[in-house]
Amino acid sequence: MPDTAPAALDRLTAVAAAERSGTVVRALPWAGAIIAVVIVVVAVELLGSSSYDRLSRGYPGMLTSMLSALLRLTADVTGGLTVGGLVVAAFLTPRRSRTLIDTQRDLRLVRPAATVWLLAAVLLVPVDAADAGGQPLTKLLTPGAIGYLVQASYLPGAWIVVACIAVTILVAAYLVRSWVSTLLLTGIGIIGLLAPVLVTQVLVGPNHDFGGDAAMFAAPALGIWIGATAALTRRWQANRPGITTIRRHRILAVTAWVTWTAGSVIIAAVELAGTPLWAAPTGGFFAVQLALVAAVAGPILLRRTWFATRTAPAVLLTVLLIAAGIGVVMTRIPPPVYFVPTDGQQLFLGYQVNTPLTPITLWTAGRANILFLVIAVVGILAYAAAVIRLRRRGDRWSNGRTSAWMLGWVSVIITTSSGVGPYSSASFAVHMGLHMSLNMLGPLLLVLGGPITLFLRATTAHRRDTFAGPHEWLVALTHSKLLRVTYNPMYVLAVFVGSYYVIYLTPFFDWAMRYHWAHQAMTLHYLAIGYVFYALIIGVDAPPRPLPHIGKLGLVLAAMPFHAFFGVVVMTSTDLLAGTYFQYLDVPWIGSLAHDQYVAGGVAWAAGELPLIVVVIALVTQWAKQDTRQAKRIDRHADGGLDDDYEQYNAMLSKLTTRDGAAAAAVQHDSTDPASPARSTEHEGADDRPTLTVTDHREQP
Repeated sequence: MPDTAPAALDRLTAVAAAERSGTVVRALPWAGAIIAVVIVVVAVELLGSSSYDRLSRGYPGMLTSMLSALLRLTADVTGGLTVGGLVVAAFLTPRRSRTLIDTQRDLRLVRPAATVWLLAAVLLVPVDAADAGGQPLTKLLTPGAIGYLVQASYLPGAWIVVACIAVTILVAAYLVRSWVSTLLLTGIGIIGLLAPVLVTQVLVGPNHDFGGDAAMFAAPALGIWIGATAALTRRWQANRPGITTIRRHRILAVTAWVTWTAGSVIIAAVELAGTPLWAAPTGGFFAVQLALVAAVAGPILLRRTWFATRTAPAVLLTVLLIAAGIGVVMTRIPPPVYFVPTDGQQLFLGYQVNTPLTPITLWTAGRANILFLVIAVVGILAYAAAVIRLRRRGDRWSNGRTSAWMLGWVSVIITTSSGVGPYSSASFAVHMGLHMSLNMLGPLLLVLGGPITLFLRATTAHRRDTFAGPHEWLVALTHSKLLRVTYNPMYVLAVFVGSYYVIYLTPFFDWAMRYHWAHQAMTLHYLAIGYVFYALIIGVDAPPRPLPHIGKLGLVLAAMPFHAFFGVVVMTSTDLLAGTYFQYLDVPWIGSLAHDQYVAGGVAWAAGELPLIVVVIALVTQWAKQDTRQAKRIDRHADGGLDDDYEQYNAMLSKLTTRDGAAAAAVQHDSTDPASPARSTEHEGADDRPTLTVTDHREQP
């Protein structure tokens, strides 16, 4: 008994210390949010009308400017919480169910965050319209003012897109239960994070194509990092997360840190436009933001023991919120790139294409396309890692498939980052060649690599009583209704062929060519739909809805005339497609725009038909080889006594004969029964029917 009191006192002291520590940990994120708000308020107050004056824009007043900045901070943070919460629910939450999620537990962070995100986006539509138009909020009360101001700036339109995405996620968070639906909502949410970023500073000035591509990686990375860290902080408040949860969060955090840092460095280089880092406020804010995150996140993320503590996620979240506040301040300051002399080509493209187009310049005048370069490198490295893992395990993988996959991504890199890439925005003919390559050649090689089959073999399948991992995620995706719809033959044919008509023969093409991000999205679409089409026709991976060879051949033959007709339409059209855009671009060496369009139609005709003819030949060859293999397999089974088809057929006929004989006997018994009112002769002679027997004469000597 004497030792009991001191031991109890020690335990009470430890509990009290833990409670105090928990209180401090819970207070840290709130402190970070308050600091972020203070940074924004002080910066907007100090800037006053100076930023508006530098842009020769009217000053809307302190109220409008302050409200715009604070709402932007709210939208950025809650958007990150929403998308990050979806990522946690899809990939980081330890869950034994392979296809279902617990909406009450897994989406607990998503619903309130999406609600605030929606409200902030809705309020930012009129507020940012007034702010960009240099008008006070009272101006919005004038009839017709909101509509006019919204049309005068890109940012209000972006917030309308964000509001639609936020309300979609909010409603779906109460209804969906499938894991694939969570994955789809994550993709939609990433678009919401990008919408207000891609239409502001990264869209302006020379080299803005680099800044736009970098922002496509940096903005979602920071948002997802904030949301995932907040989810881990909440998890620590309930109980200690498991090892798997902590490990997955750390992998995500390291990936997000590297991605955001690399993207921010590129954006800073573009926006500074050669100005020294210390010579512009934008450079100072970039330096402080990157150094602050690196100084705190680096030691925590690089040491596993530090990351696996209660305090680590709270500290990280605090710093990330402060970094978000600094980011909002940077959106209020015009960067040096705004004041660099810019011609029409740099305005639309971010670079100049005054050098005449020749076969040499198509190879030597290259310009890195960061988006497709990163995607291709990631695809190559992931595939190579999977092949290496298989071979270390003693399994074999076809060198031909590996070569096809690598060559597919190499063709994508050459197409987008050689001279074809930059010149495709200046010449319709080169543009058509680029899209035909990404729609026909690249996907054709990629599907022959069989990536789904490879990754399923290379990943580890977990038991049902353990947490789901990459193997289970891939299986769930390949068996989902989403992919069944995506691989529906009629849908694939309609999108594969109809995309050219909808994009090029409508005003959409003229609009999309003016913005780098829209051009990139269009190019991604062609690569994706080309992959789905060829995966359904000659892909190594089994699609959710496999087609017989006759169906595959019919699908290819159905697509061929539409491609040819599209090329003829472009060649014979008297109206210039995207004529306004190409006239604004005013490329001196292009010559006649009508002739350039005629060549583009010829490229579409030839480049669209030749690959499909090759596919038909390959498909017929596959068909013949499959029939040959099947015939050999049947003969081999028959020679080995393994083919029991004939025995099963004889047994079926014997059962039918026995059943008919029993039925006939019953009828005859009824007809001879004295109690029967009449004698029926309908089934007479049924027992005299001969028994049919099929004999496999190949087994006789």
